[in-house]
Amino acid sequence: MSSTTPLVFLILIVNHHHNWVAADSSSPIKTVVVLVMENRSFDHMLGWMKKLNPKINGVDGSESNPISTSDLNSRKIFFRDGSHYVDPDPGHSFQAIREQIFGSNDSTRKPAMNGFVQQALSMDSNMPDQVMNGFQPDMVAVYKTLVSEFAVFDRWFASVPASTQPNRLYVHSATSHGATSNIASLLAKGYPQRTIFENLDDAGIDFGIYYQNIPATLFYLNLRKLKYVGKFHPYDITFKNDARSGKLPGYVVVEQRYMDSKLQPANDDHPSHDVYQGQMFVKEVYETLRASPQWNQTLFVITYDEHGGFFDHVPTPVSGVPSPDGIVGPEPFDFKFDRLGVRVPTIMISPWIEKGTVVHGPNGSPFPTSEYEHSSIPATVKKIFDLPSPFLTKRDAWAGTFEHILQIRKEPRTDSPEKLPSPTKIRKREANEDANISEFQQELVQLAAVLKGDHLLTSYPEKIGKGMNVRQGKAYMEDAVKRFFEAGVAAKKIGVDEEQIVQMRPSLTTRSSTNLHP
Repeated sequence: MSSTTPLVFLILIVNHHHNWVAADSSSPIKTVVVLVMENRSFDHMLGWMKKLNPKINGVDGSESNPISTSDLNSRKIFFRDGSHYVDPDPGHSFQAIREQIFGSNDSTRKPAMNGFVQQALSMDSNMPDQVMNGFQPDMVAVYKTLVSEFAVFDRWFASVPASTQPNRLYVHSATSHGATSNIASLLAKGYPQRTIFENLDDAGIDFGIYYQNIPATLFYLNLRKLKYVGKFHPYDITFKNDARSGKLPGYVVVEQRYMDSKLQPANDDHPSHDVYQGQMFVKEVYETLRASPQWNQTLFVITYDEHGGFFDHVPTPVSGVPSPDGIVGPEPFDFKFDRLGVRVPTIMISPWIEKGTVVHGPNGSPFPTSEYEHSSIPATVKKIFDLPSPFLTKRDAWAGTFEHILQIRKEPRTDSPEKLPSPTKIRKREANEDANISEFQQELVQLAAVLKGDHLLTSYPEKIGKGMNVRQGKAYMEDAVKRFFEAGVAAKKIGVDEEQIVQMRPSLTTRSSTNLHP
């Protein structure tokens, strides 16, 4: 407790008041809450919901993948409903996803979605069974209720056929600025593209990021500016209080625990983390919002960054997808960002949404080839809040928007459940704090190194994070976040220009308010 209290106190000093601005009067929504979970496909998490609602484009068990896509007589593995605890993590690199979608390294083929088993088998003999399995609805009881009570999107795709960070970047900026993986040099600099946060700020609409271990949104360079220090809030201390008192800002990002410890298990759904913990987290956020006086003006968006290597039967769109900004990805793939990733689970929750809504696609709007993908979030936020700023990129200008599902009713529903069911426990053992951190967690440790100033060391990025176990990684990133915000608050108190970016040096982390650059 003592190690976190100073950070909380300092953050609250600069956030003692909020600038509340109403949304466009034509929209019933004044608060949009976004939660991006980790690494699961639609079929894996929600495919078997088709049994509950035949309108959902899910699975029935007839779906299969061959062991070898080049052998016409290859044995097939069929999709089943026995998903449970997943370990190790399936493949989801750019090249792994290409093989899963096309069945080979040839991306000029039709997206047959037939290479999941073949790719999984190249990693582990038991992995095909994991990637070709989905959860029974009762195993993910929180989602079962939300899908029945609100809206499920069964044609929402990851923005790019790549791993976590590129897709997370699209959620708030409609581009990854050329990233198809974690690029250490860009990480150290921060991704420079404009985001929906700046557009909201320019329009006088408040936003808030409620984080746990570390805010992954700090991959955006501009969010490291002093003027945004007060937008970051420790979730455990402030989210429920802000919701209870009706003080949630217009745009809310809720971030999970990305590190898996015994006392605080990870709740982001990233394998090998327990989906039970993710379900409990979604339940907590929903019930907090449902009890808030802001409920009747709230939209809660749940999606997943990417599919994590798990099977999905819906072909990925590979034509008519615009590059957001003309940036070409790094060698050797030279990706032009002209096709989407695999379909992911997406659920929308609001008292303005009719019960049991299934949204299949944007139906040729705003363009004939438009699809729902992560850029649909900033595109729709622009409409909900009537933002005067231009679209962020060509991608959010193209992406389908979903404000129409909020415009059917004349009054908000009064029958939304106040509580959600408790999910089924899945993992039988405690978190393994001695396990090596995953690739995703290593990316977060590298972000922490930038916040802490350790990126200036000659060992960066080759050594920082590598060889760390979960316990060490968690402690490192939480200390980095604490120091970063303390530096920002101290700089604000002495009147440093708020357009400056906090940048610390490893030898000066205790007096880092002087280490700032424009």
